[in-house]
Amino acid sequence: MKSWRTRIGVGLAVGAAAVAIPLTATTASAAPPPGDGWIPIGAEKYPSKAECEAKELPVAQANGYHEVWCDDSKAIMPIFNR
Repeated sequence: MKSWRTRIGVGLAVGAAAVAIPLTATTASAAPPPGDGWIPIGAEKYPSKAECEAKELPVAQANGYHEVWCDDSKAIMPIFNR
């Protein structure tokens, strides 16, 4: 598991990308995945989306969130909480 400093740095980079992509995209993809209410919290490499979400859920719950979504379209999966 990565340190919180690494997660915060990666989370800021993912957040900046989440803002930049909709500003340059067409209207068909204007909403960043996975949708409303999701907060980018970092990125991590996992063998599967299911393992990512299962391991990240306790961390999310400890920080006051109820759901986790991992973007498995990338090798290092961006992680979102809500």
